[in-house]
Amino acid sequence: MRRRKKRSQPEPEAKVDVTSLLDIIFIMLIFFIVTTSFVKESGFLVKKAGTNKATQKEATSIMIHIDQHGIVYFNNKAVDIIRLPARIEYYIANNPTEHILVRPHAETSHQKVVEVLDQISPFKRLKISIGIYKP
Repeated sequence: MRRRKKRSQPEPEAKVDVTSLLDIIFIMLIFFIVTTSFVKESGFLVKKAGTNKATQKEATSIMIHIDQHGIVYFNNKAVDIIRLPARIEYYIANNPTEHILVRPHAETSHQKVVEVLDQISPFKRLKISIGIYKP
């Protein structure tokens, strides 16, 4: 049996010169930075309706209260139930609104509330909410 001889000299390590690779990477990086800075995307600007809040009036809600005696109040002013649609129409013409809040008193008759809701029903774009009136 033969024994191997131990090598007294270590093998030379393989080395790769990376300086030229780094130069190429930096040149490619500079190329992409320069070319992307000149690219302009084509398109158009869209002006959103809600972005300019300084000139746009804030939408307010219409409040209709019905007290325990059946008196109807339109934004805290007493109004006849027959004149209620005209008041709502005038208010909508001068103030942007989408909501109307009907607040009957706990002791108000249901018939009175239905009469008020019947007067509001022609205004289809208004969202009707019902609460309880607590003076």
